Amino acid sequence: MRIRFGYVAIALNLPKVTSSSTLTYARYKKMTSSEERISALKKVTLSNLDDLYKILEYNIQNDIHFYRITSKLVPLDTHPDVTDWDYRRYFKKDFERIGKLIKKHGMRVDTHPDQFNVINSTKEDVVENTKNTLLSHVNLFEDMNYKHGKMVIHVGSAQGGKEEAIKRFITNFSKFPIEIRKKLILENDDKSFTTKEVLNICKELDIPMVLDVHHHICNSGGDNLDSMINDIFNTWNKEDLPPKIHFSSPKEGQKDRKHSDYINPYDFIEFVEKCKRVNMDFDVMIEAKQKDLSLFKLIDDLKDIKKNWKWIDKTTLEI
Repeated sequence: MRIRFGYVAIALNLPKVTSSSTLTYARYKKMTSSEERISALKKVTLSNLDDLYKILEYNIQNDIHFYRITSKLVPLDTHPDVTDWDYRRYFKKDFERIGKLIKKHGMRVDTHPDQFNVINSTKEDVVENTKNTLLSHVNLFEDMNYKHGKMVIHVGSAQGGKEEAIKRFITNFSKFPIEIRKKLILENDDKSFTTKEVLNICKELDIPMVLDVHHHICNSGGDNLDSMINDIFNTWNKEDLPPKIHFSSPKEGQKDRKHSDYINPYDFIEFVEKCKRVNMDFDVMIEAKQKDLSLFKLIDDLKDIKKNWKWIDKTTLEI
């Protein structure tokens, strides 16, 4: 069983590097000409793409094979009133350059569109905006020529009761373009939809499930995780990449939904022990405030506590 570790968006060991610089719509509107607006958008986007390349190089140097790309890579890319922003044409070679680096080193990258994207919203405009945002993520993977790209999303709204909300999700999902449906993976959340409920949706739609371990602790619905891990991992059987999970530690108290700065290594070890009977490779996205620093600290802690565990490289564990 091999386990690889990844982190989200920001490399804190690179303090002056960020792929999430923004240009607000308010600032954009204050500019007096189309040329000035496009120039500003180009400047921010180029900076983000260059810094993403630096982060990926840093990951490669440190044997980090798994990484979540920021959803803020291209400012105003889906804003309905920014209609002349043809960033895919302007930065075609930059996206290709990034994709070549990812593929050359066998990295796994994905995205996590923000919480405003709600497939099962009762509001048609929200569903339409969600579709447009998800298409922009699909375009990112396409422009990088990266066929393994996936987008993590939650079931979303529980309005009208969970049973009706799940029906809405399945109905709306089925209407989305095939290129979106092939890229979506569904995650259990910490307030509404439990692990078991999300697993059942994934089975019905035949899509992979991302287990968020701490979300399950906060919102288990009384279901035992041990009995579901095998089924969750098996939702990935048709995929080229292994299952992925999200792992975080609570800031205060076991069911605090806020993420801590670092990961509790004993909680992680307990989870790994649950996975031994399944004996499948999987990747772990560390969701902690200290980003890459928390990844390295967790690995150091694991090496101190579990001296018999074997490390293939700096961030790949074999048990």
